[in-house]
Amino acid sequence: RSKAMADPSKPTLLVVGGGWHVPASYTKLTNALRAASFEVHVPRHISMNQSRPPNADLYTDSDQIRNYAISLIEAGRTVAILMHSYGGQVGTNALHGLSVKMRSAKGLTGGISHLIYMTATALPLGKSMIDLVEEMGDLDKMPVAFNFAEDKSVTPNYPKEGLVGEAYIPLVEPDEFKAYIDSFVIWNGRCMYQPITAT
Repeated sequence: RSKAMADPSKPTLLVVGGGWHVPASYTKLTNALRAASFEVHVPRHISMNQSRPPNADLYTDSDQIRNYAISLIEAGRTVAILMHSYGGQVGTNALHGLSVKMRSAKGLTGGISHLIYMTATALPLGKSMIDLVEEMGDLDKMPVAFNFAEDKSVTPNYPKEGLVGEAYIPLVEPDEFKAYIDSFVIWNGRCMYQPITAT
């Protein structure tokens, strides 16, 4: 099957993935976006490198995504950022000062046109995901939802159907659902505890 050509009038899309997710986790989404003539990039977070103990975190991921976005922007592209789950922390931490408006004011082309948070949160400076969990009164649910190993690597405990939304399971082909769940990897749980340092 030939790939659809990207439409240069549309923004380039940069997908900033969630915890446990790798580029293969977004295959259905990226295929649909490419079929709609978008250029799509889905870099793999360094914190998903499977190192035990983990050797990369929110800040490593933030540096990587900022550099990736800058490489697209400096090539003159207008970029829309799609942040999923943990990707909201990464994008919030990484992408300050790169908007089309800010770059245009400096006489520069390209920049970020949209920040799209998909089941993600734009945390304020100095706050972490765990701060939000605590504010919501859900700290006691952490051991129910997540399995933290001694080295702080983490996997989800929640029934895998719940990661998609149980109401939607009948709408997903079983093979497609299995491929999605099977794409998950071990992640560095410390990322949940690390605060946003840049805005």
